[in-house]
Amino acid sequence: MSTKDFSQNTRFPGTTSSPFDSAVRVARMVERLPLIVFAALLFALALIPSQLHLSNAFILWLFFLGDWLLMLLLPRAGKSFGPAKPPTLLLALGRLIPAALPFPWNWIAQVVGTALVIYGFWIEPHRIVVTRQTLASSKLPKDSPPLKVLHLGDLHVERVTDRERQLIETTKKLKPDVILFSGDFLNLSNIHDPVAWEHARQVLRELTAPLGTFIVTGSPPVDQPQVIKKLLNGLDHIRWLANERISINHHGESIDIVGITCTHNPRIDRVSLDDILHGDPDPFTILLYHTPDLAPDAAQQGVDLQLSGHTHGGQVRLPFFGAIYTSSLYGKRFEVGRHQLDNTTLYVSRGIGMEGEGAPRVRFLCPPEVTLWEISGDSKT
Repeated sequence: MSTKDFSQNTRFPGTTSSPFDSAVRVARMVERLPLIVFAALLFALALIPSQLHLSNAFILWLFFLGDWLLMLLLPRAGKSFGPAKPPTLLLALGRLIPAALPFPWNWIAQVVGTALVIYGFWIEPHRIVVTRQTLASSKLPKDSPPLKVLHLGDLHVERVTDRERQLIETTKKLKPDVILFSGDFLNLSNIHDPVAWEHARQVLRELTAPLGTFIVTGSPPVDQPQVIKKLLNGLDHIRWLANERISINHHGESIDIVGITCTHNPRIDRVSLDDILHGDPDPFTILLYHTPDLAPDAAQQGVDLQLSGHTHGGQVRLPFFGAIYTSSLYGKRFEVGRHQLDNTTLYVSRGIGMEGEGAPRVRFLCPPEVTLWEISGDSKT
């Protein structure tokens, strides 16, 4: 796959000029609305499909208020800690279409909608899935034990919740040889929150592996260097790779790990990759980079495995369609999972946490994941 020319792009995903950032600003305005004004806005929306029939509008309004209550209770339950009004407004808009169905399907659809809200906000985001992948390479001897690599992405810590405790427990059970983290430590709402810093450090302190734990930074607005330095201070088992290439030794075999700092501009980041690899990665080479958007360049450079995140798999996925939104320059091309580009394998993690600010803390058909790779030699060696 050839690389795309992004020289004319002025707005890049994951930066303060992106459409997501614009949506965040709108969400902030919604959250600042007084309670009575917001409740009145919801009732006005309920009138639209009800054709000014007040009893129907009132019932629909109660469903809207139920969603609002579910959002307000999330922080009290220690599930997630985002603002309640922006997701409530999005859910209300989503309920308008089925509300126009004929009786009784309109109310059946609303009940189903409430069940989906409970599942998407309260259940799925806290159910970590272990995805197992294997990769055989002629660069490694076939009789050598496989290298177990645990790939983590997009922690987005707000507070330590059941999800983070699951992550720690799962990591210990999997016993990886090496842990690789592809960026986004903190929730966007908590970048300058010292309590969130300490909670993130509690998680990072437990992420240990015999051959090391290696990290790269994620989106620049999220992983600000001065904050990351504070997060990693004293955590000597973690190595921060900032446009660096290091080698680890696994049963006498050298494996290179390249960590590239993400700017979200492939024109800049491909130069960093080129300077490090020079087009000739002799050992088995793993590229750790926050977004999948550098994958075509990695393939040209002969990288064997690229581990990325950023897209969260879309967080909300529809059957037969997938992610509604990916925040990738390549759109849905690399939205989630495993992809093959010539001799380069790319894996895009669904991540662990959720973005933050006014973005809904929701997952649907896209549970958080950690990915355990077993990398071995193939029969040609």
